[in-house]
Amino acid sequence: MRSHLLNDTTAETYRRSVTEGIERVAAKLATTTKPFTGVGVDALSPRIDAIDLDKPLLDTTAVLDELEDVYLRDAVYFHHPRYLAHLNCPVVIPAVLGEAVLSAVNSSLDTWDQSAGGTLIERKLIDWTTARIGLGPVADGVFTSGGTQSNLQALLLAREEAKADNLADLRIFASEVSHFSVKKSAKLLGLGADAVVSVPVGADKRMQTVALARELERCEREGLVPMAVVATAGTTDFGSIDPLPEIAELCEQYGAWMHVDAAYGCGLLASLKYRDRIEGIERADSVTVDYHKSFFQPVSSSAVLVRDAATLRHATYHAEYLNPRRMVQERIPNQVDKSLQTTRRFDALKLWMTLRVMGADGIGELFDEVCDLAAEGWRLLAADPRFDVVVEPSLSTLVFRYIPAAVTDPAEIDRANLYARKALFASGDAVVAGTKVGGRHYLKFTLLNPETTVEDMSVVLDLIAGHAEQYLGESLDRAS
Repeated sequence: MRSHLLNDTTAETYRRSVTEGIERVAAKLATTTKPFTGVGVDALSPRIDAIDLDKPLLDTTAVLDELEDVYLRDAVYFHHPRYLAHLNCPVVIPAVLGEAVLSAVNSSLDTWDQSAGGTLIERKLIDWTTARIGLGPVADGVFTSGGTQSNLQALLLAREEAKADNLADLRIFASEVSHFSVKKSAKLLGLGADAVVSVPVGADKRMQTVALARELERCEREGLVPMAVVATAGTTDFGSIDPLPEIAELCEQYGAWMHVDAAYGCGLLASLKYRDRIEGIERADSVTVDYHKSFFQPVSSSAVLVRDAATLRHATYHAEYLNPRRMVQERIPNQVDKSLQTTRRFDALKLWMTLRVMGADGIGELFDEVCDLAAEGWRLLAADPRFDVVVEPSLSTLVFRYIPAAVTDPAEIDRANLYARKALFASGDAVVAGTKVGGRHYLKFTLLNPETTVEDMSVVLDLIAGHAEQYLGESLDRAS
């Protein structure tokens, strides 16, 4: 079995195998006509269950044939212009090239003696990102697995900086439409169930700073500690951006750590047109960015950035077998000193390759295109009497709901929208997301593909309306 190890003697086998796999994927991408086949769990599960993992096929071509049957044929393809569901972007080719390189070399970014130049490349990208944000000369950060981990680490630092005698006294303030990872992080950090204070949003789905001020004042009055305020720059549901300058003022007034969750909105850091929408982010104590959302990178590629590098010490532990304390004095750069992870992929290489081939402006142009597309989609929905659209987009998300002319029962309208989404997914013609607004079911376009057009959106809206009308017609037939 040594013939399967990647080394100097198997380099040609590696070349042939990877090339065969790439050709399969390239052929699939070139011929995919829909984002999904519509396969269901009951149809796909038996195919995978029937595979005996203790009986290998012993042939790469045969395995690729099998993979076509159990995965490639029925995968959900984010590159398709009618994939409009979640925060999944089509990826740029330089990043995919970087993925191939980093997987084969397999550097681990925890210590210098496992990564060498990889460490310096990651540090250079962290410095580049903190400069784009404007965090200042002593800023730092580290790559993470995604926004959830980045938010967790940021709030860990905030908890330690709060220096509270009693964890039960700590409070985190976040808008009612902030990411669920804020509450999850609070639980993981040992805080009470009531530690996260939900701050109301306005009709624009942005945090109401008047309400935030009121909650911070109440916190102080009750002798509690305002550990952190989480401002969101691009909410998952609406793409809304909280008023960052006003929040920064309140954080300064009450001594609270300001964390900006810009997992989605970080694309504005490269924007040529809309950078001003995240004005105030430079005043944050920490920032989450997900390059795998709005920088068009493959999963995973994320980072947590901090204004003061010294705060990262709260994640630092030294082990003699890995990163002994003496290495700090010897100025040996070990990224594990900053990270919640130990073994860690060289995900930074993907962004490095992208910037070196395309440049930041190239990324920014792509993100500007999807923001422009969302503005056109807003106008399309606002002019269509069949739909109710919730809020004008700040980024590239549209939340809306089909409203039939002849039906007024909100519960029945809910069921029609749920049915339409499910039927659309089963058809494979398009994929859209869903959420709740005011307790009612809505649909969602998350636009991250510059190849998507207004015509694509218009066709999908007609499909949604058709499925909803079919459901309502059958519902009336059943009732009569």
